[in-house]
Amino acid sequence: MEQKTKSMSIFTKSDLKNKYNWKTDGGDNPKLKGEPDASLLDRTEGYEVLYMIQKLMAKWGLKEVGSGQKIERLIHECPSNLRSQENIKNWIDEKW
Repeated sequence: MEQKTKSMSIFTKSDLKNKYNWKTDGGDNPKLKGEPDASLLDRTEGYEVLYMIQKLMAKWGLKEVGSGQKIERLIHECPSNLRSQENIKNWIDEKW
């Protein structure tokens, strides 16, 4: 019998190590969808960071909370001139 798996990552808001803003402003969309792309990642917005972590964990087959926390750390260590989701994803992949 096949075991059911969650479609979303097991990494949740409570697993985040840093403090974030969870309020949306004018141009923000807290219900992000799709793959990391050329959209800019606001590293201070909790829902954007959480979305990015969950997407990368799913894409790379990661299931441990520690892996999500490592992605979170790398998001914040990533050079500030890399701002798009895609560029940040690629940088994290190189540093993994």
